[in-house]
Amino acid sequence: MSVEAAVLLPVLLTLVALLAQPVCVLYTRSVMASAAGELVRLVATTRGSQEDVRAYALRRLAAVPDVSIFHEGGPEAWVVETGGPDDQGGVSVSIEGRVRPLPLLGAIVWALGERDGEGVAVRVEATGEVRSSWVGGSYGEWVGMWG
Repeated sequence: MSVEAAVLLPVLLTLVALLAQPVCVLYTRSVMASAAGELVRLVATTRGSQEDVRAYALRRLAAVPDVSIFHEGGPEAWVVETGGPDDQGGVSVSIEGRVRPLPLLGAIVWALGERDGEGVAVRVEATGEVRSSWVGGSYGEWVGMWG
């Protein structure tokens, strides 16, 4: 029984390590995608500054642990970019962070993602149309109409 356990234990630990990295990256991406979707709605309706929008995003991204296999660099390392709303009501948001893969999976994860000396970039983008196509006129015209 001990010979089988001596072989089985390293195999099980290797399988757990192989499954841990993708799960961590998927969790990070799902939190980022959720935050990006919320930011699309926020950017479309807010009159706040860019710093207010970034602070809102960082509160949502705080759900990602500051552990290198989830996210590396702390809150200041998140790159949050927003655009819009334009005349047609289009809003775009992108969030980028860095992940340092486990040594066992480093080559595989680095081959699949955009990498540099600091780790692998994880990027999520969200876009949305916040104004229906049947609504005519620009934002300035609507404000002028309602005073």
